[in-house]
Amino acid sequence: MPQLTATPRDITSSEAASYGSLTDEEAMPRDRAEATATLLKAVADPVRLQLLSLIRATKNHEACVCDLTPAVGLSQPTVSHHLKVLTEAGLVTRERRGTWAWFQLVPSRLDDLAAIFV
Repeated sequence: MPQLTATPRDITSSEAASYGSLTDEEAMPRDRAEATATLLKAVADPVRLQLLSLIRATKNHEACVCDLTPAVGLSQPTVSHHLKVLTEAGLVTRERRGTWAWFQLVPSRLDDLAAIFV
């Protein structure tokens, strides 16, 4: 059986000039990348996307956990966990009203999310 050996491919002078030409000035700063990753992780779940869309569909962009739970068909502790993740990411705020927790969208964080894809 013949031996296969790896050989470097010929690199043109224009390709050689472009290697290593990226600098850290062009890269997203690490702290911004970490914040963006946290935001993306928060919405990278179908239930959380459903919760955000349900809250967004309401008149004042706020909803009670008591209404969100049956709408997504999951237990209240599970919905509360997902809402906690969204709250920690700054996508919603939480307000206690009597015995219920109400969640409201944070428009500026939704803008941050949209800006990732522009």
